[in-house]
Amino acid sequence: MQDLSGKRVLVMGLGRFGGGVGVTQWLARQGANVTVTDTAKPEDLRESLQQIDGLPVRLCIGEHREEDFRSHDLVVASPAVPFESPYLKIARDSGVPITSEICLFAERCVGRVVGITGSVGKSTTSAMAHHVLDAAGKKGLGAWKRAWLGGNIGKSLLDSLEIIGKHDVVVLELSSFQLEYLGQMRWSPHVALMTNLAPNHLDRHGTFAAYVAAKCNILRFQDPAADHLIICDEDALLREQVMQMRGGLHKVWRYGVNDRGLPQVIRDLDDREWPGEQVLAIWEGFNCPLPGRHNTLNAAGACAIGLALGLPITAFAGLLDGFAGLPHRLEFVAEVGGVRYYNDSKATTPEAARMAFESFCQPVIGIVGGYDKKIDLAGFGRLLADRTRAVVCMGQVKDILVRQITAGRKAPDRPVIRTADDLPSAVGLARDLACPGDVVLLSPGCASYDMFTNYEQRGEVFRQVVTQFQKDVRRQ
Repeated sequence: MQDLSGKRVLVMGLGRFGGGVGVTQWLARQGANVTVTDTAKPEDLRESLQQIDGLPVRLCIGEHREEDFRSHDLVVASPAVPFESPYLKIARDSGVPITSEICLFAERCVGRVVGITGSVGKSTTSAMAHHVLDAAGKKGLGAWKRAWLGGNIGKSLLDSLEIIGKHDVVVLELSSFQLEYLGQMRWSPHVALMTNLAPNHLDRHGTFAAYVAAKCNILRFQDPAADHLIICDEDALLREQVMQMRGGLHKVWRYGVNDRGLPQVIRDLDDREWPGEQVLAIWEGFNCPLPGRHNTLNAAGACAIGLALGLPITAFAGLLDGFAGLPHRLEFVAEVGGVRYYNDSKATTPEAARMAFESFCQPVIGIVGGYDKKIDLAGFGRLLADRTRAVVCMGQVKDILVRQITAGRKAPDRPVIRTADDLPSAVGLARDLACPGDVVLLSPGCASYDMFTNYEQRGEVFRQVVTQFQKDVRRQ
């Protein structure tokens, strides 16, 4: 459905944080007759509703109505809406096609698309890749004029469709939810990168196998003759999964970190056996702007993307200069009383938190816990027992984490374990436990939904509490 003018379009899910605002605004500008439906109360959607105020859209807030899913020409569902939603079933049974914002963009984008997914690291890898490609384009090193960043990161790119040229590169961070919908339109990007595979969102997908299947939509529909697949060579599960699905794909790149701590990329040239003949590229002179080996690994992924798009390895010097990282991702907040505070609220899985805790050689006071996504936390408990001097547990899983950390202890009193009812209390306990030279690290390993609306709000509260510590010290 290319021409939406005059079509009756139902947007399912405006979202408390404006997830459906961009597509609603865009649809209205296309001349569609838009209805927005959301089960949240109007007061919970106040900010989102303000952003579409004055648009010629019909609102159905506080409920979904079955007749809306029968009477429209198209349903645009939020990626957070499961396929099994009874309302989407009503639409299907009524012959109403279902799409999502990312699908509307993908089927209309004329630029070359780089898609990035994975359980951990996809946001930073996406931001790094965009930074590298944009810098290369500005320096005339690449065949593209401009690089764009969107998908599960940043703002909606629908409004940019008219100015994205065929010689531009678009970097899309893609979640498993988005990839479920993209799989329905049998779409995969020209360049697909997968960082890793680890259990996540099992409360939505039900099984790890279903989660992996959704993730693998990023490569499932690639053209073997023209498209490129990039995977992290250090994830055995990912390598195994790709081998099972590989089929005729022969443009496969693998990236990692070599024994000198430099990003490296391997090109597989034999499509019959893996690994076949290999070409090794090493990013000489590389200086990672962010702490942690995992960020060097993310940079290797960005390098692999550039190579797949035709950049010579000699072009990468200086392309990451000025990259400051992303908020809430191992973000340095402040040093107070000789203690350094880091905000890694984006670490909503144990695997993401593991990378943060392994980034420091200093003693670490960890703040962990949150919403229960039904993920096994035994390994996370062992990691915390091994990598921290003290841990403060909070949220729905705090008692589970206490048991798992206790079970992993190598000494009866190390690490010290405390529990807190809220984040400000947890930060206060961490401050009391810390000594000069220590690191206080918020890296929850869990989602935030039990206490906050999202990980951003959790990170902001952490930042506010630490900032108050600074002010209190200055007054003394």
